[in-house]
Amino acid sequence: MVVRGTFLRVVFGATSLAALIQPVAAHERPVPHSHLPPVTVTAPEAAPPRRVTRRKPPRSRASQSRIVVRADQPRPATADASGFTPAASTDGAGSLQPTAASAMRIGGGQVNAVPFLRTGEALEVVPGLIVTQHSGEGKANQYFLRGFNLDHGTDLAITVDGMPVNMPTHGHGQGYADINFLIPELIQSLNVRKGPYYADVGDFGSAGAVGIDYVNRLPKNIAEMTFGSFGYRRGLAAGSTTVGDGSLLAAIEGTRYDGPWDVPDDVRKINGVLRYSQGTATDGFTLSGMAYSNAWNSTDQVAQRAIDQGIIGRLGTLDPTDGGVSSRFSLSGNLAHSSDYGQTRVSAYLIRSDLQLYNNFTYYLDDPVNGDQFNQLDRRTLGGFDARHAFDWRFGGFETQTRVGVQSRYDDIHVGLFKTAQRSWLSTVREDRVREGNAGIWTDSTTRWSDWLRTSVGIREDFFAGSVSSDTPENSGNAQAAMASPKAGIVFGPWFRTEFYGNVGTGLHSNDIRGATITVDPNDKVTPLDRVPLLVRSRGVEVGIRSRAIEGLTSSIALFMLDFGSELLFVGDAGTTEASRPSRRVGVEWVNQYKPVPWLSFDLDIAYTRARFTDFDPTGDYIPGAPAWVGSAAVIFGKETGWFGAVKARYFGPRPLIEDDSVRSLASLIFNARAGYRFDNGLRVQLDVLNLFNAQTNQIEYYYLSRLPGEPIGGVADRHAHPAEPRAVRLTLAARF
Repeated sequence: MVVRGTFLRVVFGATSLAALIQPVAAHERPVPHSHLPPVTVTAPEAAPPRRVTRRKPPRSRASQSRIVVRADQPRPATADASGFTPAASTDGAGSLQPTAASAMRIGGGQVNAVPFLRTGEALEVVPGLIVTQHSGEGKANQYFLRGFNLDHGTDLAITVDGMPVNMPTHGHGQGYADINFLIPELIQSLNVRKGPYYADVGDFGSAGAVGIDYVNRLPKNIAEMTFGSFGYRRGLAAGSTTVGDGSLLAAIEGTRYDGPWDVPDDVRKINGVLRYSQGTATDGFTLSGMAYSNAWNSTDQVAQRAIDQGIIGRLGTLDPTDGGVSSRFSLSGNLAHSSDYGQTRVSAYLIRSDLQLYNNFTYYLDDPVNGDQFNQLDRRTLGGFDARHAFDWRFGGFETQTRVGVQSRYDDIHVGLFKTAQRSWLSTVREDRVREGNAGIWTDSTTRWSDWLRTSVGIREDFFAGSVSSDTPENSGNAQAAMASPKAGIVFGPWFRTEFYGNVGTGLHSNDIRGATITVDPNDKVTPLDRVPLLVRSRGVEVGIRSRAIEGLTSSIALFMLDFGSELLFVGDAGTTEASRPSRRVGVEWVNQYKPVPWLSFDLDIAYTRARFTDFDPTGDYIPGAPAWVGSAAVIFGKETGWFGAVKARYFGPRPLIEDDSVRSLASLIFNARAGYRFDNGLRVQLDVLNLFNAQTNQIEYYYLSRLPGEPIGGVADRHAHPAEPRAVRLTLAARF
């Protein structure tokens, strides 16, 4: 075994980060993706209360994955360090699979080229995706995409190195996706796919799926420190070295942060990653371990009237004891093998996740004496695997690629909801042991009929089953469901470096299994409640165009429609279920990246969605929280050495907060900027300015009932907002060696 001295210094020096924090992080693995098929594609080296009323709120050799097409076709998926490329919906086993106009692969260099306030905002490099926060920095973010308020992750399937981030039957919301364990500097790429058009994407993926791949090896070791406004401190040490026939990657990150709030967030976060890899993406393996731990206080959204009346300031809180503790630990392995019979990939993972949340959204509405703070517990162990095989063959003389796969996951969950005061237990609303599993079997086939036409058909069958053992026996029980989801796609072109796409498909999302077994309200143990189906159907269609006809410019337009039979979900904040209404979203996305020279790029993304309930109800047909307009624009410049920088603007349009659209949120337009210098010896100095123009707007808004002391016992309907953080600066000193 050979271990370089520089690597040891990085690893041992990283232990000093523990002085910055307390508590550690989680993980996953990559799957390369090919693209519009023109040439030989070489794979990379392997190696809050909701809407409210009275509620709480290879040809033959797969190793060569090669397709020869006309020379005027756009270059295939090999993104440069700062750009994105169109992404085929493959797993690297070949390059025949058609994609959609909205699909793309984004390089890690582009992710890290722009400044962002919090880890989750790194995902805003995905066109049309808004990532925000209504609570402390240890809680899962709020996600908005394609006219959806995705809450903490429902209908946005996120994976990190092949491991799922979304959590079903979660204590705080179905599909809860906490990405705070992500280390952005380790990102190799983001594979972005939107809509229910992909046979290998199952639960939570109807609006979109984001697959985040980590690198197996760093070109240079990293050591950096960041200091900023409001007590921000972050340290990162990462490096890789040769061990035996493979590479060992190690990274550790620690963060402390108070934030601008009257009650400091006091974030104490630490991440760790250890990863061993051998071989290539088509013939090799990786073994990874990750650990993450975080503790924080929360300034949740507050009633606007409390600010207007001078009870608290704009950055104040109405319950200073809100907050939480979270941890995630994981082990995973990935194996890839290619032969004359095709390309096989198998991945498996084991995750331990714990969360304790304390929130008070309604203050004194339910309990005028002790207040309405509640504790949500989610403690689970989950494991699963993903196995897939791709092979090439001839269908009536036409080149065809078929993929088959099976995915399975099992969660053993302890979940609870408790009434508390200043984090002290008062009573139990409900406490459950849940065992839930699912399996998905899928296949798709792509055929190239000519140089300008290829089609794909696929189908997926999902099986879900589980049991609930509740402290209220009436709410115990078993539930199971199955659903088949056909998919199809077509690609025309290229003509003049332009392709046209059509996609159609059905998908699903699962509901909290407790909603499928519930019979009585857990608050009073008497009031009967209706059960909801375990699975909800989605249907989508998309047509679009992607062009590189203008040198240096990649531009795409996608028109889409997405229907849900019912937006049903379990309301984790209240411990009850709510059956919402059928809905439809129709929209358009326009995405552009222009690189006139290698060291300069311009990005412009604009998306509009019309989101409505499709049934009649006198309350109105607007979907609360659904954004119509979102957009972003960025200018990025810089070479390997010398001056570099970026300016990014993010627009988050107004949203209806109730069904008749009589109450709307504010719009927000926030600019972030960066300037820095890279020295020849590997040193880097970087200054980020967040919320450059100090916009006085909000991160998130809701409209619901709450009660302050002295107000009517029935509460007051009001806007509740979490303000955007004021202007902040962060200085980073870094070395690569």
